[in-house]
Amino acid sequence: MTSDDLESISVLGDPVRRALYRFVAEQGRDVGRNEAAEATGVQRTLAAHHLDKLVEAGLLEAAFRRLSGRVGPGGGRPAKVYRRVREERTVSLPPRDYQTLALVLAETVDLLGGEEKAEEAARRAGERLAAADASGDLMEVLRARGYEPYEEDGRVRLRNCPFHVLADSHPLLVCSMNLALCEGLLAGLGENGVTAALDPRPEECCVAFGPSKNNVD
Repeated sequence: MTSDDLESISVLGDPVRRALYRFVAEQGRDVGRNEAAEATGVQRTLAAHHLDKLVEAGLLEAAFRRLSGRVGPGGGRPAKVYRRVREERTVSLPPRDYQTLALVLAETVDLLGGEEKAEEAARRAGERLAAADASGDLMEVLRARGYEPYEEDGRVRLRNCPFHVLADSHPLLVCSMNLALCEGLLAGLGENGVTAALDPRPEECCVAFGPSKNNVD
């Protein structure tokens, strides 16, 4: 943890800022000031103030674009829009460094050729996580693990990868373990009509959930 991380997270102590950050983060796209203000029930000027504070803290990034979707004359003036930054912030008191150890372990698995065993361990971990969750609901379990699930065209996609840093450095290993973990979640929840599969999208998790072949007409 750095002092910058601590200062950035402290900005979210304000309830209005926290609500605005959560709304923008959940959209997974550019969000204008009017939309953010309406969604959180605050005035546009107040929303603009807090959104810019979140940009200053490094939690959101800002840009300008025409929200009308039109270009050229008549397209309107570019509006200020916001989206969540990709850089992650971690706060731990006292400081801990689990990331470095995880990177070492991932490299060890690669060196030993233990990918299959790692997937088995991830699948068992998923089953344990599902068994420990009181809701018994896939969406709730995924939210609790930081995946930020959302529904699209009858499928469940994941806006956030909880293992983003590791996935950047060891993509094949981490994505295959992530898939195995999600399969373990489904098994532990008894979701026989749902299957997990690799279906990567830019800036999203590599796994998506959909109906199993036996559950499709």
